[in-house]
Amino acid sequence: MLRSGLLTKKIGMTQVYDEAGNHIPVTVLSLEGCQVVAHKTQDRDGYTALQLGAGEAKVNRVSKAERERFAKAAVTPKKKLIEFRVEEDQLIEVGADMLADHFLPGQKVDASGITVGKGFAGAMKRHNFGGLRATHGVSISHRSHGSTGQCQDPGKVFKGKKMAGHMGAVRRTVQNLEIARVDAAQGLVLIKGATPGSKGAWIEIRDAVKGSKVSDLPFPGSFSVSKDPVKPTKAVDETAENVNSSEDA
Repeated sequence: MLRSGLLTKKIGMTQVYDEAGNHIPVTVLSLEGCQVVAHKTQDRDGYTALQLGAGEAKVNRVSKAERERFAKAAVTPKKKLIEFRVEEDQLIEVGADMLADHFLPGQKVDASGITVGKGFAGAMKRHNFGGLRATHGVSISHRSHGSTGQCQDPGKVFKGKKMAGHMGAVRRTVQNLEIARVDAAQGLVLIKGATPGSKGAWIEIRDAVKGSKVSDLPFPGSFSVSKDPVKPTKAVDETAENVNSSEDA
């Protein structure tokens, strides 16, 4: 059954210990106030999804249309928005706060994010080439990728040829990572191993597509609904007016 994932912020890596005393390297992910911002429905949008937002954005950095949309959802402006495809019976009400125990320890998940940018890299670093000979016949070009073309026919370099170029800063998904621990009180999810992205990157976590499934997961998810939801409309409008007045002055 397709349910929502979580939008988290990568804090960094550390290690924890299991019951046997073995140390486990983990990536620490923080929910950063992850909330449901909007619904995507089949009738209106052609598909069913939940839009989640995380991180507190400055009001003067948010457009008026976005401010009105956040105010309608009764949530504060968010830095990052992401959609998760769900089934119609797995929708969570707008304004709900997502909790870390949405996932369970031992569960397999898929983590998606933007990898660390490496800039311009050579073929040995970028594609794990072996390089040229380090003995006779090679001069000052030991790390070059060598010949890239063919003979006179076709007389060109084919598209997609592995060569030096920009490395990193692309979207990647690592599958079947294991949830080591969750801390619902502090909003932390600890994943065994590494996830894509540098510190401060936004990471999407969703139930693993492959591998064994966990039967006792919370459906449609683990969340809390405030009895007195935040009404940011007035605060947003006042802040916007102050920004406009200061600009006029």
